Amino acid sequence: MSKWIPVLVIDDDEIIREALKRSLKLYGFEAYTAENGLSGVNLARQKKPVFILLDWIMPEMDGLEVLSELKHDKRTEDIPVFMLTDRGMIGDLDLAFEIGADNYITKPSDLMQLGKIVKTKWEKYTKPAKVG
Repeated sequence: MSKWIPVLVIDDDEIIREALKRSLKLYGFEAYTAENGLSGVNLARQKKPVFILLDWIMPEMDGLEVLSELKHDKRTEDIPVFMLTDRGMIGDLDLAFEIGADNYITKPSDLMQLGKIVKTKWEKYTKPAKVG
């Protein structure tokens, strides 16, 4: 891949942020990272990533609050947001989609697999739907 795809990772866990950054790089993504919701929202406004990976459970400002903030801001409302979670309850996911999440990714036990998972989800998200 000749051009890096900028993506923003918002997660309060430093180990996950760094693992994601390394793993995403292997698949052509340049990951910017934020350790909390507020800095993530500010970085999204500044960097304008092509999409955001957003942790669900964070202190102070959780993922749903961050998602709501991003989707109610003209500068960031059109940036796709993939929730990054170990949650899988249907009601939880429904709420995230109602607020404006575009997709979700369940955290695997092998964090280095996340880059591949993200690439696959991104390609499916950006692939035009076939009609007929």
